[in-house]
Amino acid sequence: MSSQQKSVAIIGAGIVGLCTAHSLQKTGWKVTVFDAQDPGSQCSFGNAGALSEGSVAPLAMPGVIRQAASMLLDNTSALHVPFNYWLPSLPWFMRFIAASRPERVQQIAGALHGLLSGSVQHHQELAQEIGCAHLIKTTGQLHLYPDPASREQDQASWQLKKAFGLEMHDVDRGAIAELEPAVHENYRSGWFLPDEGWVTDPFQYAQALAQSNAQAGVEFINTAVSTLHRRDEQWVLHNGQQSWQADQVVICAGMGSRELLATLKQPVPLESQRGYHVQAPHPGVSLSRIVVLADRKIFMNPMQGALRIAGTVEFGGAKQPMNTKRAMLLKDHALAGLDGLNLDGYTTWMGHRPCMPDSLPVIGPVTDQPGLWCGFGHGHLGLTGSVNTGRLLTRALNGQAGAEELAPFALDRFQ
Repeated sequence: MSSQQKSVAIIGAGIVGLCTAHSLQKTGWKVTVFDAQDPGSQCSFGNAGALSEGSVAPLAMPGVIRQAASMLLDNTSALHVPFNYWLPSLPWFMRFIAASRPERVQQIAGALHGLLSGSVQHHQELAQEIGCAHLIKTTGQLHLYPDPASREQDQASWQLKKAFGLEMHDVDRGAIAELEPAVHENYRSGWFLPDEGWVTDPFQYAQALAQSNAQAGVEFINTAVSTLHRRDEQWVLHNGQQSWQADQVVICAGMGSRELLATLKQPVPLESQRGYHVQAPHPGVSLSRIVVLADRKIFMNPMQGALRIAGTVEFGGAKQPMNTKRAMLLKDHALAGLDGLNLDGYTTWMGHRPCMPDSLPVIGPVTDQPGLWCGFGHGHLGLTGSVNTGRLLTRALNGQAGAEELAPFALDRFQ
């Protein structure tokens, strides 16, 4: 049968699933998207909105053990693991530490470079196609530190990004004030990244993509798929009451991907890096681009008149409620970085970034499960990597992507 006659079920209506659906339907596939939540309403709703195609440095850089040890003991640090989650998260952190070996870091950076290259332009093209070009901005990103010494602490990460082609302009206090007058004078050093982009409303972007998909014939079924099994030449999807069939299945379910694969006895070391944001509806300050307080690990995005302050990494699983103290830290950080910031009427949010220990997503086929594919685990780069992930999976399902291209993202790379 030709691809035009085949059907594919995509489990997950986040930005990765939506981009995959868009790309597959354009090559003739009959696409059905399954999700119990509205399209784009989870991590795709609350992320920082950054398009960071040069962000090839993994979270696990050499020396991470020393840095993480000090952070773990400080519940106000950018990385926090509650004491009661140390033991459950230990296997993930052991793999995380193993991924910080210098030679492995180079491999990971190379794979991320291949996946993310051209993503800002590709998002521009996609947004233009679906009628929301105004949501994609290309005024760059500004990453700031209090002084050159604090910037030097992240030197290895910046050098790695530069080696893979990221354009970086050194900025001092004068340049920072010229680019963003609202930034507090305590920030006197940093990098301006002119080629990086941002999205002014990630949820609106995802919703526009979902609407475009529906108009093109993609079917959306508002239900949670609980189990999968192979029968004859097709996959059968169940929600506990009903079942559906498809020739191929792509799992783009974020943290839910782990549970789905577990029903097929396919283990995956996926953890939730619980991310937070605070959004100020009337901030009283104006920014022209994403401003990152790199010493505090927070992103500030001027979203259509509001200001979103996003960041922090907290482990603790997918079932615990929001840690309000973590969200409040974002307020303090933003007030330290911007003069005259008004946080009246702010809202808070917490979501589950699906993260692999080596910072590489899982993309490609599941071994010994014909017709079953993965597209999840992008961590902090879900929005950035979504459009290229959709393109890569489409080429793979159409038999146009070789095993070598997919190998860095294989599900069984930790086995």
